[in-house]
Amino acid sequence: MKVFLAGVAVGYVLGAKAGRERYDQIMRAYHSLLEHPAVQSAAGVARQKIGEKLGRNNHKQPVS
Repeated sequence: MKVFLAGVAVGYVLGAKAGRERYDQIMRAYHSLLEHPAVQSAAGVARQKIGEKLGRNNHKQPVS
């Protein structure tokens, strides 16, 4: 989520400096990058690893 917000912020700043047309062009390129199969695959792997990590931490029982 932080990466997405950073991308939007960068796109906004660059777009504001270059005009609305350039901003729209940057945002289209950013969204097509997010939709690229390689990016989606890497994001899926990252989500899985994070889920595994969080899942292991959530199943630990406190020692009494």
